[in-house]
Amino acid sequence: MGKKLFWSLGIILVIGIFFFFTNSATGKFIAVDSFEGDIKIYKSLTCGCCEVYVNYFKGKGNSDVEVITKSDIDFIKEEYKIPQELRTCHTTILGDYFVEGHIPLEAVEKLLSEKPDILGIALPGMPYGSPGMPGNKKGDFVIYGVNHDGTYQEFMRI
Repeated sequence: MGKKLFWSLGIILVIGIFFFFTNSATGKFIAVDSFEGDIKIYKSLTCGCCEVYVNYFKGKGNSDVEVITKSDIDFIKEEYKIPQELRTCHTTILGDYFVEGHIPLEAVEKLLSEKPDILGIALPGMPYGSPGMPGNKKGDFVIYGVNHDGTYQEFMRI
């Protein structure tokens, strides 16, 4: 009887820890979750990874997202002056900022918390293990901040 009680309490403890960490992960992106402006994610009709990123953003960041699906989303990249070499399969617009690609919410949180004088941030390519992409992460995700003159520099590494 003692072993069964011990194992039952152990299983309950593990389940409790799991729920604590999975539920608290959502709350750690306070600036993203409490963002009061419009949030729009522009994605192409044929992109499956974009839908996974949308679910990631809504589930861990902010569920108040308008998803706009079009056959061609280059117009939004032109409007927000995203450099050609940084463009990817989807673009998120948060107020006046753009977030280009499969960027982890840690970088979006930093952007919204620090409010730098830039146009937005970008993670070029579709790196394995980034939000919305399959596979294991290999190396750092280098996220670039794009200046008003079109130049860019490293914003952060994750």
